[in-house]
Amino acid sequence: MSPRKTPIIVGVGDIKNRSQAIEDAVEPANLMLRAIQNAFKDTRLSCENGLELWRSIDSVDVVATWTWEYEDLPGLLSQKLGIKPKHKYYSPHGGNQPVKLLDQAAKRISLGETKVAIVTGGEALASLTACAAANKMPPPGWTKPKNDGKIVFSPTNRELGSNLGAVHSIGAPIHVYPLYENAFRAYRGQTIQQNNAESAKLYGDFAKVAEKNPVAWNYGKPAETEATIGTVAKKNRMICFPYPLLMNAFNTINLAGACILTSTEYAKELGVPESRWVYPLAGAGTQDASNFWERPDYHSSPSISRSIDATLTGSKLTKEQIDLYDFYSCFPIVPKIACNHLNLSITNPEKPITLLGGLTSFGGAGNNYSMHAVTEMTRQLRTQRANTGLILANGGVLSYQHCIVLSSHAPRTPYPVKTPLPETITDIPVPPIEGQPEGEAVIETYTVEFNRDNTPRLGHIIGRLTSSGARFLANHGDAETLRQLASTTREPIGRSGWVRTDKGVTEGRNLFSFGKVGRL
Repeated sequence: MSPRKTPIIVGVGDIKNRSQAIEDAVEPANLMLRAIQNAFKDTRLSCENGLELWRSIDSVDVVATWTWEYEDLPGLLSQKLGIKPKHKYYSPHGGNQPVKLLDQAAKRISLGETKVAIVTGGEALASLTACAAANKMPPPGWTKPKNDGKIVFSPTNRELGSNLGAVHSIGAPIHVYPLYENAFRAYRGQTIQQNNAESAKLYGDFAKVAEKNPVAWNYGKPAETEATIGTVAKKNRMICFPYPLLMNAFNTINLAGACILTSTEYAKELGVPESRWVYPLAGAGTQDASNFWERPDYHSSPSISRSIDATLTGSKLTKEQIDLYDFYSCFPIVPKIACNHLNLSITNPEKPITLLGGLTSFGGAGNNYSMHAVTEMTRQLRTQRANTGLILANGGVLSYQHCIVLSSHAPRTPYPVKTPLPETITDIPVPPIEGQPEGEAVIETYTVEFNRDNTPRLGHIIGRLTSSGARFLANHGDAETLRQLASTTREPIGRSGWVRTDKGVTEGRNLFSFGKVGRL
């Protein structure tokens, strides 16, 4: 058996196409190609040795893009690069994928299965949206797609399916993350006002970080402030309580990122300066139940906790030895749960908890946000002002997690190649689910979906039957219940009411009311 190799990142690159003019619309594949080219420049190799590195690419991993349905995106990129890699992979959708692909590439390099790996991803939703608005679909000159090329993807308007969540019109990210925020607030004994102030402070600080990052979509614009983020207004309308617009991810961007990995052995042979080397130390990830109603609780994320812990263990580091963090932040609850697990202050952390500024201010680069965390952390570690950093990449509706630790210093042991966690966490008890609940019940968590005029539209309740403790999903059962759920002064979680099955209006739907009798 050949000796294990040490994987390193030798080049990173980002690209931003800020123009939304139709004639400037660049498809995701070409944005990724430019990011890869920037990553090669970042190696600081001579033209001759850079070309040798290029020719040695034998692995291309691509994070799934929301923007465009390609027949074979890894194959298309390989063709554009003029290479024939033995490993080509297109990921499933999920914000965890950039870090997961990086971890897997590092494992293959460590085992000698890969010599030079490219990991890339990108989105062009801003250009696609502009083309759709101008009735220029498909965009001129873009690669022929698998579908008809006339659809603009949005995570908020995708089909919910036909499950229990869909029957109650809940399941999109804008619905589920608020369920966790509200439960986390109640679990910690915060008032609604205290919770809003905390989220506004967190995202105000994140906005200041993005304001200084040239890759950020909003770079060059004044950062949103704690006051504007936390105040519901016409331009910051409530989406799903407790999150107004500026606490939601912003996905209409044109961004791509790329990372080049190889071994220390090959980097030395080519003459990549050691000042460019950044070492992945370990990675790990797992997921909670896909159905959010089948999870243990809504104030924690076992997949976040275990992914962080397993990554630290694999890196042979403690949390105290981590200098930098980048926690995925499509909504405030994700960094909050991570901070809570690591005993970091949410509003005044002693270490950075974002290097980018979050998906609202930096820009929610589809599934690829954390690729930019990899590129930025690599740059910061190269300065030697920090030794180690941990990236948490989150996907789905707080479903999938993957973490990785990067370091400016070489590890003492080989890169861990065994998978330390199960694919899905199944060892934590979950309440039984009652599809047709009847009787007295208590609210476990909730959210309220709002109209565009800031009036409440639909209440979503996760509750527990008093008689059995079984969990159920429900919508609000009457206007007064909806009004009370939308209140900013009284905590609904823990309050009692009554649940019943909707008779004849929406089959399979349940209704919850604070009063014993209620009708929609």
